[in-house]
Amino acid sequence: MSSDRRDFIKKVSLLSSVAITLPSIGMEAQAAPRFNMSGYRAPKLDKVRIAFVGLGNRGTGAVDRYTYIEGVEIVALCDRHEDRVTKHQNFVTDKGFTKPKGFSGDNGWQAMLKEVEIDLLYICTPWDLHTVMAIQGMKAGAHVACEVPIALSVKDCWEVVKVSESTKKHCMMLENCCYDFFEMLTLKMSREGLFGDIIHAEGAYIHDLLDLNFSKTYYDDFWRLKENIRFNGNLYPTHGIGPVAQCMNINRGDVMTSLVAMQTDDFHMADTARELAAKDATFQQFVGKKFRGNMNTTLIRTEKGKTIMIQHDVTSPRPYSRIHLLSGTKGFAEKYPTQGISLKSHKNGHSFLPEDKVEELREKYTPELVKFIGEQAKKVGGHGGMDFMMDWRLIDCLRNGLPLDQDVYDAAAWSAIVPLSAESVGQNCKTVTFPDFTKGAWRSNTPVDLTLNGGGNTKIRPKVDKDAKQLSV
Repeated sequence: MSSDRRDFIKKVSLLSSVAITLPSIGMEAQAAPRFNMSGYRAPKLDKVRIAFVGLGNRGTGAVDRYTYIEGVEIVALCDRHEDRVTKHQNFVTDKGFTKPKGFSGDNGWQAMLKEVEIDLLYICTPWDLHTVMAIQGMKAGAHVACEVPIALSVKDCWEVVKVSESTKKHCMMLENCCYDFFEMLTLKMSREGLFGDIIHAEGAYIHDLLDLNFSKTYYDDFWRLKENIRFNGNLYPTHGIGPVAQCMNINRGDVMTSLVAMQTDDFHMADTARELAAKDATFQQFVGKKFRGNMNTTLIRTEKGKTIMIQHDVTSPRPYSRIHLLSGTKGFAEKYPTQGISLKSHKNGHSFLPEDKVEELREKYTPELVKFIGEQAKKVGGHGGMDFMMDWRLIDCLRNGLPLDQDVYDAAAWSAIVPLSAESVGQNCKTVTFPDFTKGAWRSNTPVDLTLNGGGNTKIRPKVDKDAKQLSV
C-alpha cells in the first residue's frame, strides 16, 4: 500500500468517527456573549421619555395606557399616516400633558430618533419593521420595547442580540400573555416547586382571524395577510411559548435545542381570496397565492430532555384558545378550554382541585406584582389588565434600575420559532437545531424575579369616568 493511500484511509477513518451535523440557517459560533443582558440592571431613570412608533390598533391602546403611569413623559409620536399622529397628539394634550412632537411618513421614525432624546422606544408597527427599528433605537441610545415578534429570521434575531449586548440597552419583546393572571399564578407556583419538575408544556395561539386578515381597513395594506403568504410555518408563536418558557426557566437554567414542525394545507385562505375577488377587484392580488396552512404544530426539545408543543391556527372556525399547559412530576395546570390545577397529592392527580382549594392556592401563590397592581390594571384595561401590568412593570423596572422580566435572549428565542418552523415544514418536517442566543450563559442565568425587589414606587394616575366624572382607580 502506497503512503498516499495510507494517508487517505487515515483521514477517512478520522472523519467517519466524528458526528457531523449541519447547523440551521443563521447559526453563529458559540462564543461568549459580549455582555450578558440577562439580569442586567440599567442605570435608573427618574423620568422615562417615551416615543411611540405605529399608531394603529396596538399603538393606540399603548398610548392610552401610558397616560396613567407616573414617571413617564410621552415626547414623540410617529406613524406612516399624518392624521393618526395628529389624532394622538390631541389625545395626549386632552389628558393635560405636553404635546408630543409628531413625525409621519415612511421615514418619520428615523427623523424622530435623530431629533428627539428618547429613553424608551415603543414599537407597534407591522412585523417586518420590528428588527430595523429596534436596532436603530438601541443605537440611538434608547431602550426598546417592541410588539411581537422581534424578528422574522434567525439572522435578525442574532443581530438584535448583538446590538443589545454592545449598547447595553434593554430590548424587551412585549409578550403581554406573560402577565395574564393565571399565567402569573402558575409561574409563581412553578417557582415554588408545586408542580415538581415541569417535563412538558403546551402553548398556542388559536384565534379565527380570517375576516380580519382580509379586512381592507383593520391591517394597513393587508400587511398581516401578506405574512401568511410569506411564511409557511408557525407565524405567531410568542403568546404560547412566552408564559411556558418562563415557567420552565428557558434561557435561565435550560435552553431549547431542537425543533420540528408539521402543518396542514390551507383549507380557507385561498378560497376566501377567490370568493372576495369575484366581488371586489382589490382582492385579485391574492388569487393564486399559496397561503400558509391552517394548523401548525411545532414540537421543541430542551437541553434537559423536556418538551414543548406550540400550535398556531388563525383561520379555522374554532373558539379562541391560547392553551397554557404545564405538566410536572408533582402537578398539572391548564388554561383553555378549561382552567384548572391538579396536584399529585390530591386523588393522585386524577382530577382537578375543587374551586375552594384553587382559591387557597391563589391566596398563597399570587405574585407580589399582581397583588400590588392587578386590580388597578383591570380598571385601566388592555386585554383584561395584562397589557397595563406589563407596561407598568416595564416602567417601574426602568425607573428603579431593575432587571426586566423579558430580556433580549427571550425575544430572540421566542421569535426564532417563526423561521425555524418554516424551515422544518419546508423540508418535510425535518428536525432543525435551535440556536442558543445566550451562548451558554443559560447555565448560570437566574430565573425571572417575581418580587418588586426595591421597585413598586411608580404610581398610577387616576382614570376618569367621562360620564360619571369620577375617579375609577
